[in-house]
Amino acid sequence: MYARRTTVLVTLAVLLVVASGASLVFGSVDLKLHLVLDTLRGIEVPRGTAVIVNDLRVPNLVEAIVVGAALGVAGAVLQGSLGNPLASPDVIGVTAGAGFGAALILLAFPGSVALLPVGALVFGLGAALLVFGVAWSGRNRGSVTKVILAGIAIAALFGAGTTSLLTAYPERVQSVIFFLAGGLTPDGWRELEAFWPYFTAGFVLAIFLIRPLDKLALGDDVAASLGSRPNVTRLVAGLCAALLASAAAALVGLLAFLGLVVPHVVRMAGGTSRHSFVIPASALAGATLLTAGDLLARVVAKPEVLPVGPFMVVLGVPLFLWLLRKSA
Repeated sequence: MYARRTTVLVTLAVLLVVASGASLVFGSVDLKLHLVLDTLRGIEVPRGTAVIVNDLRVPNLVEAIVVGAALGVAGAVLQGSLGNPLASPDVIGVTAGAGFGAALILLAFPGSVALLPVGALVFGLGAALLVFGVAWSGRNRGSVTKVILAGIAIAALFGAGTTSLLTAYPERVQSVIFFLAGGLTPDGWRELEAFWPYFTAGFVLAIFLIRPLDKLALGDDVAASLGSRPNVTRLVAGLCAALLASAAAALVGLLAFLGLVVPHVVRMAGGTSRHSFVIPASALAGATLLTAGDLLARVVAKPEVLPVGPFMVVLGVPLFLWLLRKSA
């Protein structure tokens, strides 16, 4: 079993390196590999090549890796904490909240488009906080059922808000489509610098959640007897997922697919649900899938850049169905 998990991790790491290399070389303008390597090593190359690599493709690649890893880990901690294989950032309202925040800026305040990432982050986190507030009030505080039902209700509320905005401003709907479909369009390093604290906090929380989540998998009573507090673990896991998914949505739009499917893929591939494997493997798998999807989105219709969301589905669903068939 240990050898199988190691093989999966090494394979994912190699695939990420290959996808990263291809992402730097191919795009709307294809570059020579040796020129890309020279640029990364600081060797003088034609100015156009240096600008494409340093100012466009490297930030784009780093964004894809960070966001993909964040969404993979967010799904892993939510599924582990709620004991629900269908759990993803959608469950705690993050996706719907972020979508509403972005639509509000783009449709109602188009002159303030620079605030789009902030709007998505604030409303994404706000939606998660509403879910936690409802789930941790009244009887059966913090139960799995209350978290899921509260998430469904809050997500429906923000979804209705987004639909209302789209109906109220039909002439501006086109400006929202790319965000709703999900796409990497980094502006150098500026946006990454603004959101790295949220990603860092989320990843650190995920590391500290590994052992509590493994205990929680044994059942609430057993976890409590081992010194854990199940409801507190779920609350921290929800906060971790909200930070990661909200920051990801603020950067690239709505990519709900990653958080749902990636943890399933790594659990089936590794043959274990231990979070010491699932969380790092989900980070690698999410980063690899998003990097590969972004590469396809840039080369299929070049020089046009397409939304990355549909391409991740094209890459991920066949792999998921193949693994599901093998495990059946």
